[in-house]
Parts: sequence; C-alpha cells; structure tokens
Amino acid sequence: MQSLWNDQEAASFNNDPLLMRVYSSRLLGREPALVLHGGGNTSVKAGYTNLFGETEEVLYVKGSGWDLASIEAAGFAPVRLTTLQRMATLETLSDSAMVQAQRAAMLDPYAPNPSVEAILHAIIPFQFVDHTHADSTVTVSNTPSGAARIAELYAQDCLIIPYVMPGFVLAKKVYELSQTADWSRYKGMILMNHGVFSFANDARESYENMLELVSRAENYLQQHQAVITPPPANRATPDSATLQQLAEIRQAVAQVQGSAVVARWNRSDTAQHFSSHAQVAAFSQRGPLTPDHVIRTKRTPILISNDPLAAMLDYTDHYQAYFERHQSADLTCLNAAPCWAVWAGQGTLSFGCSSKEASIIHDISEHTMSAILAAEQLEAWQALPEKDIFEVEYWELEQAKLRKSGGAPALQGKIALVTGAASGIGKACVETLNAQGAAVAALDLNAEIVNQFKAKDILGIACDVTDSAQLQAAVAHTVATFGGLDIVISNAGIFPPSATIADMPEDRWAQSLAVNLTAHQRLLTACVPFLQRGIDPALIMIASKNVPAPGPGAAAYSVAKAGQTQLARVAALELAQFGVRVNILHPNAVFDTAIWTDEVLEKRAKHYGLSVEAYKTNNLLGVEVTSKDVAALAAAMASDLFAKTTGAQVPIDGGNERVV
Repeated sequence: MQSLWNDQEAASFNNDPLLMRVYSSRLLGREPALVLHGGGNTSVKAGYTNLFGETEEVLYVKGSGWDLASIEAAGFAPVRLTTLQRMATLETLSDSAMVQAQRAAMLDPYAPNPSVEAILHAIIPFQFVDHTHADSTVTVSNTPSGAARIAELYAQDCLIIPYVMPGFVLAKKVYELSQTADWSRYKGMILMNHGVFSFANDARESYENMLELVSRAENYLQQHQAVITPPPANRATPDSATLQQLAEIRQAVAQVQGSAVVARWNRSDTAQHFSSHAQVAAFSQRGPLTPDHVIRTKRTPILISNDPLAAMLDYTDHYQAYFERHQSADLTCLNAAPCWAVWAGQGTLSFGCSSKEASIIHDISEHTMSAILAAEQLEAWQALPEKDIFEVEYWELEQAKLRKSGGAPALQGKIALVTGAASGIGKACVETLNAQGAAVAALDLNAEIVNQFKAKDILGIACDVTDSAQLQAAVAHTVATFGGLDIVISNAGIFPPSATIADMPEDRWAQSLAVNLTAHQRLLTACVPFLQRGIDPALIMIASKNVPAPGPGAAAYSVAKAGQTQLARVAALELAQFGVRVNILHPNAVFDTAIWTDEVLEKRAKHYGLSVEAYKTNNLLGVEVTSKDVAALAAAMASDLFAKTTGAQVPIDGGNERVV
C-alpha cells in the first residue's frame, strides 16, 4: 500500500493540527481497502479556545455521518479530553449514556455527534489516532488460525485486542490493558475481526504507520498465494428472460420488506466468480467481513437460483430463527428481508431504498467477497460467531435509530421511466419523481440527456422513441441498472404545424402518428413484461385536451393523441389482471414545453383573437398550467393516492368549457 502523502500539500496547512487531521484523514478515505462509506474514524488532540479566551484540551474526533474521503474540519467534533478520559475509568456505562455524555462534553453544540470510539481515541496517548477496517488485516484474522497469524504479523510492535463489542466495552478493555502497557513500543493496535489502529504524535507518521501495518497483511496474503484474480466475467448483454428474473427477485424482496427497493446488479469478475463457486452456499453464510458491516448488509446474503419467492421465504424464516435465538425482551426485530443476494452464476444483487444505498451495499459486498475468497485460499473463511454479529446488529444505538426514523418519501424505492425527458413536462416529471424518492430513467432524443441530470438516481439515456430497437435497449438498460420497472410516464410527443385535412402533407401526418401514437405502443410493448413484475405498477399517458376537444387545423396531432388515449384504455383493460394501473392525463395550454414555441403560441393566440397573456390563462379558473403542475399530478397518479384507479382520463387545464 503506497503513501499518498504530498509534502507540498501538507505544508499549506501550516502544521495546524485540525487541518493536518483533515488532510491525512482524506488520504485514508481515498483507499477503499481501508474504509468504506463512513467506516473508520480518526482523531487529533489539540487546544480549543473557549468563550473566555481560555485554552482547553480537546479531542477532535470524526463525527457521525461524515465520510473520511470528503471530511472537512466541521466534520470533527471537539470533545473535552479530560471528560472522555475520566469516562474510561467508570466501571459500567451503557452506550446510550456514553453517547449522551460525549454530547454533553462537546465544546461546539452544532458539531456532529462524536464517534462511538471517542473514549478509545482519548485514552491512546498520542496526538494523532487513525482507525480503519483494512480488508487484508481483517481477512487474515477471519480464519481458524487467525489469532496465531495476527500475532506472527503484529505482536512485536502492536497491541493485539481479542474481539470486543465496539463502544464503551471496547474502550474499557483497552483502558485496562493500557495500565500496564508500554505505549512507546507500539505503532498500532489490532482489533481482532474488526480493524486496525495506528497512532503517532505526527500526522504523517500515524498515516504511514497505518499503511505499513496493512501492507504486512497484504504481503502475507500474497506470500501465501491468497490473492485471488477471478477469471474475466461474462459481459454479454443480458437477455429478456434474465432481466425478467431480475425483476422477479426485486419484486420478491419488496414483498417481504413491505416497500419498494432498488436492486443494484454486480456483474464484476469477482461477483460472477463468487456466485459460480462450488462452495459459495457454505462460505457465504459464515458472516460479514467486519461486525460493523452487519448494519448495512445483515449477517448473510440470500442465495438465489430458480424460485426467488421461495428463496425469500426460506431466508426470512432463517432470519426470524436467528433473531429468536439471541433476542431479549426489549428488542424490536428488524425487517427480515435480505440486503444482498448471491445470484447463481449471474453475480450479486444489492438492495436499498435508493440507488445510493444499494451502491453502498454493493461496495461492501464486493470487498466481502474478495476477503472470503482470499481467506478460503489461505485456510478458510471464519467470521465472528453469530451472537457477536447479532449484538452489533441489535446494538442499543441502532435500536434507538428505529424509534427516531421518520416517514419515507411517497415513491421511495420505486423505479420510473420517463420519455421526452429533456424539457417541459418530461423534465418536470423526472425531477418530481426523483424528489419523491424514485430512481428514474430519463429518455430523450437529445443526446445531452446522458449528462443532463446529476443525481445518481437519474439515469439519462439518449433514445429515439420511434426506433423500436433503441426503445428495447433503453428499457433493458433501465432494468439492468435499477432492477425492475414500476412507473412509466409515456410523454414524448410533437406538435406539428397547423394544417387542414385537405392540405395535410403526408409526411407531417406520418410523423405525428409515428411519434404521438406508434412510439407509445412500442414503449408499452417493451415495458409491459417488467411492469407485470413491478411493485404497485403504474403507467401514465400524457395525452391532450385535443382528445375530448379537438381544434381545426390540428388533425395530425388530435387524431394521434386520440389513438394514444384509446391505446391506454385498452392497456388498462389488458393489464388490470397483473395489477398494472393505466391512467391518462389531458393537459392543455402548458406553455413551458418544447411544443409551445413562441411562434406556435403567437399563432394560436391570434387564431382565437387573444393576446398571448390572455391565451395563457384562457380557462374557467383563469390560471396558467405549468409543467410542474402536470408532473405533480402524474406523480400522484403513480402513488398510493391512485392505488384503486385505472382507465381514468383526467384533465389538467384550469377548466375548459368545451370539455366540462
């Protein structure tokens, strides 16, 4: 493991202890083999000037919710050092009381909650303390001979701590050992099955101590030929049957969990090798890489081969039995649904309420698989006993979070696809669905759609909706990325220049039918197999007021939109048996869309003898209808509010005399 320290960068911090702490913490955070997604913690002991101009000794320790890779000075909580050190002398202290006492000892009430390892950092007699969950070191310890192997590697200059539950119990254990320890001979501390501490009175030395300690384990694994290079994975585009099975697996997870999830499919070399391994059913069920990971991943993944729902029911039965073996009266059983899956021969799946959460679990499981394969090559994978894992999973601090959790966004975990998504109603739908918790695929002819939306839960796909092959590929890409499909907003359309029927150019008529009608039918053809396997699936057609109230000169548009509406009505009849709701919106005079160019707007206003402003509010309520208004109603139609409605045609036009 190579040092990333840069003297020129470090010099810019003028030896300010906190800024140096930020710098070296970020260096650690840049290496996924050391820490992942909020894992690990760092600290520095320094002075803090209080309101009275007095200097107090504090521990600046990483705060809850911060990631080492991007942490800033504000991410370190300043806690009175003497208070933390005195807390270590207490005989007993619940972790909830510990967190409360640490919070009370902070000098900045607006800082984040200190790490639960703050006391441990405080009693280590060095200015800089680093803690990681280094893959290689934990891999070596997670074997039947792990204790002897770790002693061989580290006994000469590290304090080795048998596994102890994180929090006050761990701090107390180290405090007791430290009473007779000669800290001057140590550059680090190994927590069995947990991680590595390094320390020094210099930021660089502490950081590079960490690298040196971790490198020992890396070299040890290499020397014992326990570094696995999986064969190249199958990168072929998955066929429709495989994608439908993916959607069924996600649907089964959601049924057990009672809410929608995003499924991240990992088809990496490691994942496919792991899922195809002859012994995967045995070693995948022995526990996680570190006990900390159980909060994200549960103790074990689900194994899936043929029948996803049967596998899911079996998994939940085993999880309930696991809970009952170790529960106490005051514990609330967590949701029994799996957090990740080993899909035989196909790789792995990670499940989360959002793409971000699924990606975190994906990263943790990827590192876990590599560690398991390496440990199996070295000797055998042996994680902590399930009781120890259970105690972390059902930690009182985690149970407290359950009691504080608020309501979820209306569309959390749902997967949506929107056409015509680069502007107007489509763009507003993408943004509204995403804001309400959905993962969204945004399709548009404009190639810039690929980079238009920055949010990770929005997938931009360049697609010509009149091209069946492109539509099929876009839907497949959506399902492969998010795991399924629940919401389709079929919105793409054009408004041809006005022409009477007698003067209608053939190409104008054909183009309107192709975009405004046939493309919607082709989209349904591509989406229906996945909507049938969706979670409370809903299809919303964006049609037009021109369906119930056509106008002269708009035959090409009105006829196509009438056909689109009839298509949706038939779809409602055909898909009801699968629980797919199909509803239709008829917007009118939505002027912040690509259809309504200034030229078209002026021409239509002139046709009715109105000014542009009067034309915009020419409805019973005298209001202007915007793209966001239509998007809000479309999102509502996709939600539980319309759970028992299908085949409906709803105007959103401010009230139109010809329609009413």
